[in-house]
Amino acid sequence: MLSLQQKLQNLELFKESATIRVQTLGQFKIWRNKEEVSAKEWNRDKTVQLFQYLISNRQRNALHREKIMESLWEDGEERDFKVALHGIHKILEPKRLPRVEPIFVIRQGVSYQLDLDKVWIDVEALEKYVIIGNEAFETDINLSKNAYKLAIDLYQGIFLPNRVFEDWSSEEREKIQILILGAYITLAEIILNKNPLESIRLAQNALSVDPTWEDAYRIQMQAYLIKGNRPLAIKTYQKCVAVLEKEYGIDPLPETKKLIKSIQEIH
Repeated sequence: MLSLQQKLQNLELFKESATIRVQTLGQFKIWRNKEEVSAKEWNRDKTVQLFQYLISNRQRNALHREKIMESLWEDGEERDFKVALHGIHKILEPKRLPRVEPIFVIRQGVSYQLDLDKVWIDVEALEKYVIIGNEAFETDINLSKNAYKLAIDLYQGIFLPNRVFEDWSSEEREKIQILILGAYITLAEIILNKNPLESIRLAQNALSVDPTWEDAYRIQMQAYLIKGNRPLAIKTYQKCVAVLEKEYGIDPLPETKKLIKSIQEIH
């Protein structure tokens, strides 16, 4: 059984060695043999849609063709699917010989899925980094820190920003948002006492993802207090109150109120 350190190293090796690498965070890009595939090569948007759909649903069992078509194209025909799938094969394996089975998209009858052992995808790597960080938290804090940092380095923005209005992409987008918020906050907590300024920066990054993420306000309040800046700690709480009231019409959590009370009692 592989250790967490070995798993982390394998993830890094896979990123460097994978024939196909895909970026979905902040923008959509794909590299084939370390060379970026141009937008012109995709030819049709339906080809891009199908590939992005397979990425969004990569952790499910093989997806039935009819289910894929129903999710992607309201009036789609089987020909649309075949042309789009052929386009994906052409992008991923431009030199594949006729009648040779594709290696990156696995087909089981009329069901399809990406081979995650051959295609490196940023969101898949990010999720695995966070899992390693969480598992190492109690036993190896340095390994945990490294894993969270690697996850944060991958986060360049929201998942498939050109598909924000597509229902099929929303679940993955929300999952990644929760994962990256957790990475920001947990790493900020780990380094809080030794590096409060970096904790403040990480908390600010979390708030740029979700301005209502209350954990980030508490991190900032604690960090400012460590730096001896009580007024900024109080100001941070006031901003938290204002944002929560504006967005949801609610008060901060009891633990946030308890923290501000302890700060206000400092003379």
